[in-house]
Amino acid sequence: MKIAVGIIGLFLGLLVLMQSCAVTAGSGLLQDNATEGAGAIGMLVGLLFFIAGAFSFALPLVGAIVFALAAAFAFIASTSGSFSDITIWGFIALVLAVMSFFTWRSSKRKKLDASV
Repeated sequence: MKIAVGIIGLFLGLLVLMQSCAVTAGSGLLQDNATEGAGAIGMLVGLLFFIAGAFSFALPLVGAIVFALAAAFAFIASTSGSFSDITIWGFIALVLAVMSFFTWRSSKRKKLDASV
């Protein structure tokens, strides 16, 4: 499951980053400051998805923490502007955080069982 979370995190990070760049550029042209700020936070969320996906391969607990941080930023960004897709990315980040946490927990449990 580590590999699945890592690949999904990397792919979605790139997708969120591209979408947020488009939202930021479009709102900059329309002079919509609130949505431009939400798009900027969305770019941070995309970067955090990418980082968490990379950490999920070797350090799933760190990946879970970074995914949870990305979800928190996504929910903060959803309160401002008209970038409503960022809420969906927040829920996806929460799901990936839970998956990464349980991956870490199961690998830790396997190490304990092997040492006994």
